Amino acid sequence: MAIENADYRVVEVHGDLEIRLYAPQILAETTVDTDFDDAGNQAFQRLFNYISGANRAQSKIAMTAPVSQEAVSQKIAMTAPVIQEGSGETWRVSFLVPSSFTRDTVPEPVDPRVRLREVPERTIAALRFSGTWGEKRFRDHESKLRAMLAKQGLKADGEPIFARYNPPFTPWFMRRNEVLIPVRQIE
Repeated sequence: MAIENADYRVVEVHGDLEIRLYAPQILAETTVDTDFDDAGNQAFQRLFNYISGANRAQSKIAMTAPVSQEAVSQKIAMTAPVIQEGSGETWRVSFLVPSSFTRDTVPEPVDPRVRLREVPERTIAALRFSGTWGEKRFRDHESKLRAMLAKQGLKADGEPIFARYNPPFTPWFMRRNEVLIPVRQIE
């Protein structure tokens, strides 16, 4: 069964590096205070409850991909797709709301820890990798992506995002993972 993925257009390719233009999005997100490797597990149930009917309309919302995780810094950046970003041990984990909803039609969460956030169109650098999930693999690929950005004359314009596209029962070697970093041209 196919699920909806984030809407983007690839505008440049440099080896394994893709520069993408993402369409505006609505995210359902929550924050958790825990380590990187446990953040997705803790946040997932809150977000899953929301899409399973724990919303004011009591309606089910289709699952989408990716699930994103990014660190939350002292100054929270207002840019992120399906994401996780971090500062210390606080992580923002999000689900992409299906494109059939608008800000006016998306059901409001009943859990105050789940919020809806609109993200405008943005340019994001992406590095895809397969395999297991974990902070070390994420950080290794983040370092590779940052080196690729420098080589292409691009500058990070937000926190790195860990994007996971598959459910946990997917064999590790078939998983699609990505490190995403919002970017801008160096002037």
